[in-house]
Amino acid sequence: MQELGSLGLKLAGNGEQKRRYLPRLASGEWLCAYALTESGSGSDSAAMRSTARLEGDEYVLNGSKRFITNAGVAQLYTVFAKTDPQAGHAGISAFLVEADTPGFEVARVEPKMGIKGSTTGELVFEECRVPAANLLGEEGEGFRIAMRILDRSRPGVAAQGLGLAQGATDFAVEYAKTRETMGKPIGEHQLVAAMLADMETKCEAARGLLYRFGAAVDEGIDGSELTKLSAMTKLYCTDVAMEVTTDAVQVLGGYGYISEYPLERMMRDAKITQIYEGTNQIQRLVIAREMLKEQRAFLLAGVA
Repeated sequence: MQELGSLGLKLAGNGEQKRRYLPRLASGEWLCAYALTESGSGSDSAAMRSTARLEGDEYVLNGSKRFITNAGVAQLYTVFAKTDPQAGHAGISAFLVEADTPGFEVARVEPKMGIKGSTTGELVFEECRVPAANLLGEEGEGFRIAMRILDRSRPGVAAQGLGLAQGATDFAVEYAKTRETMGKPIGEHQLVAAMLADMETKCEAARGLLYRFGAAVDEGIDGSELTKLSAMTKLYCTDVAMEVTTDAVQVLGGYGYISEYPLERMMRDAKITQIYEGTNQIQRLVIAREMLKEQRAFLLAGVA
């Protein structure tokens, strides 16, 4: 979350903004948050209703944000609002809002099925005055900034999913070695053994895709190629997380379902990875959109 909240600064912040905030974020003195989603605009950012109007040397923010991680504990929020409500995506701008800014408050913290160690809440802005110097980039660049952030942060969610999947696999394997039925460890029964083999294979495939993304970033790959790879990584690793943790609970049977063992928590935590920072349905649309832009006609050469 520290990465997600600070990427806007690193990608689009000016020198003064970086000097003012990044040292405190890097040291952990301050936490930060990313505030894009609203109750009526999750996957459809152009439908956001939060607005920001320029008055002198300040922007006045009005609106609300929903499902914001680190709500209530962050000292700095990267907030997206419309400076031109009629312009769709092109009317969105990004702002740095400090937690003690008058007119800003955390309205509620959500009770959740999983990831209960992480706060998720609703933000409200009522005539919230933010210095014009806290505009990230230029007016109208907010959506582009938001998407560039997500291209780089989504594989962090992928890594979270992979960690859950591998942890669940490791626990299930150890359990399957010691739990006996019909005179032998359950891991030696073919149906359980097949589940374990599939779980391990999915984890290894997910790890390879995640590492490929990391290599692409190190190599400076950007644009549509990075967008597609980011979406593929997030999609596959988090689907694997849900599949593998569900299977791990099944391997433990009744013990997998009770909170004395860690797998029910892993399963609950895995579910959100398929939803936040872009649902996996949206990731599939992104991947297909980028595929359709690619030129693969050479593969049909010579085919009659």
